Amino acid sequence: MIVIKVGGAEGIDLDALAADAAALIRSGRRAVVVHGGSHATNTLSERLGHPPTFITSPSGHTSRRTDRRTLEILQMACRGVLSQGLVERLQRNGVNAVGLSGMDGRLWEGTRKEVVRSVKEGRIRLIRDDFTGTVDRVNVGLLRVLLDAGLTPVVSPPAISVNHEAINVDADRAAARTAAALGAEDLLLLSNVSGLMRAFPDESTLVPRVARSEVEAAAGWAHGRMKKKVLGAGEALSEGVRRVIIGDARRSAAVTRALAGEGTVFQ
Repeated sequence: MIVIKVGGAEGIDLDALAADAAALIRSGRRAVVVHGGSHATNTLSERLGHPPTFITSPSGHTSRRTDRRTLEILQMACRGVLSQGLVERLQRNGVNAVGLSGMDGRLWEGTRKEVVRSVKEGRIRLIRDDFTGTVDRVNVGLLRVLLDAGLTPVVSPPAISVNHEAINVDADRAAARTAAALGAEDLLLLSNVSGLMRAFPDESTLVPRVARSEVEAAAGWAHGRMKKKVLGAGEALSEGVRRVIIGDARRSAAVTRALAGEGTVFQ
């Protein structure tokens, strides 16, 4: 079992990535594909006159400010465009894929944050109308029904809260929770960077290996969205996933390269 998380940033070669993933699946490897939609959501938000806003938590993590309109735009971008695009590409390459959001069948169930803390101009602001949360439970039974039927699930945000509300969740951490719930051997976090770097964006400072005991130190080297990937990698390892690879989805054979150990390997 493998979980392949496809980043939503600009510059990713989805055609090449889908072809490479499809070859792996056709060879007999069972896979679940998870994807985000950051760039597509940003672009669509601008076009619809509701520009994206980002907030920084007191711990230094950056996330999307998700009011109700932003949540609707994220659904359009993820479920309406990117999910169907990945399904189409996988089908074109001989894989019978099916697109789902985390809400479908309560695939990803979690808790909406009652209050989001944001640091602005040195002061902490409390935001109470944000639709973000975390994935606490994965509907493994649904995924296994699909996999046993020969289907490859393609899953994206939003998730569903315990109070039945759509919530925006971080796709890297959701992928980590999915990999752990399925007992996956490998989790691939593929994005538009070569991996974790000690001095971003200097690729000569790429960190090739991170032991489980070094995850906290590695989080200190991460910048921007990479912080969530490192956090997700640590969570996946702590819940039994054997190996997590942060790899480069801008290059051909991204899945094959990552499985061969290219990028940053957490083990």
